[in-house]
Amino acid sequence: MPRRTATMLASTLMLIALLCAGVLIPVPYAEMSPGPTVNTLGDHDGEPVLQISGHKTYPADGHLNMTTVRVTSADYRMNLVEAVYGWLAHDSKIVPHDTLYPDGKTEEQSTQENAEEFSQSQESAKVAALKELGVPVKSWVIVSTVVKGSPAEGRLHAGDVIKAVDGTAVKQPADVAKLVTKHKPGQDVVFTVVPAKDQEAAEKAHKAATRTQDVTITTATSDDTGAKRAIVGISAGTDHTFPFTIDIKLADVGGPSAGLMFALGIYDKLTPGNLTGGRFVAGTGTIDDNGTVGPIGGIEMKTVGARSKGARYFLTPADNCAAAAKDTPSGLTLVRVKTIGDALDALKDIRSGDTAGLPKCTTKG
Repeated sequence: MPRRTATMLASTLMLIALLCAGVLIPVPYAEMSPGPTVNTLGDHDGEPVLQISGHKTYPADGHLNMTTVRVTSADYRMNLVEAVYGWLAHDSKIVPHDTLYPDGKTEEQSTQENAEEFSQSQESAKVAALKELGVPVKSWVIVSTVVKGSPAEGRLHAGDVIKAVDGTAVKQPADVAKLVTKHKPGQDVVFTVVPAKDQEAAEKAHKAATRTQDVTITTATSDDTGAKRAIVGISAGTDHTFPFTIDIKLADVGGPSAGLMFALGIYDKLTPGNLTGGRFVAGTGTIDDNGTVGPIGGIEMKTVGARSKGARYFLTPADNCAAAAKDTPSGLTLVRVKTIGDALDALKDIRSGDTAGLPKCTTKG
């Protein structure tokens, strides 16, 4: 066999071997890509995303789209060829697998966590919108979760209202941990609570629940490294009673990042006129009960997804601005926001057409 032919054959075989290795060898990476965008002012799967009853609402035109990111499943193992293709593609991002599924978290665990965060984001969106409108909302501290096998298991339950710890009134979730950690592990702590079942019954009867009970729990030692602290094995959260009904109908979405857009959609439907002036505005960002907008993950994929659907303006959490501005899709203006008030001010400029003064994102933030 001529030397040139042998060399070409050997090179071809080596190339085939490398391609086979690239296809067969898994790599510890996962892919993020643009997911669906949904107009919070419109319909999804045949029904309105925002459904409000018990209060006057107004027609709302235009788009206030929440955005999502699609990710590979926890069990899927990407091969080298797919990873290289993803690195070269503009509309996807390759990240370490542990970034999406840390500490060996299963897809089921991640889905459950995302569902809980999504539910909480809806509640905070309602509170933030109503506070911005000056509508009073009643709030109280509750047991959010109970850790299996912890001292609190069977003693406290998710949804129990925490009135006091050791006789000290509880006004916000952070108070609970502060009061518990005043103890040493092994000491007793007394929770004054309204059981969830009694609270629910009281709400149905449209009257305040007054029946409380004291629950004594012996604290355990935390698993944290370093200084040991007392714990009972719960996380505290906030629950609310709203003066009218606000339902958010959106399935198969998780995480907290739609909070800002839900809050704006609620605000728009409860006020005359249109926040967008008919423009196509998309955005993202967590939101807390006070209307503060927080950062999210996958910002680059969300801007790509929004622009591909027709968005011209993108409401961007201030802490995500630098990353988003590094590769802004053509025709999309990134608007920097820190609060729901910032977003409302920006929408006022957008609907008036006076956008020269919009706070735009830059690579510096």
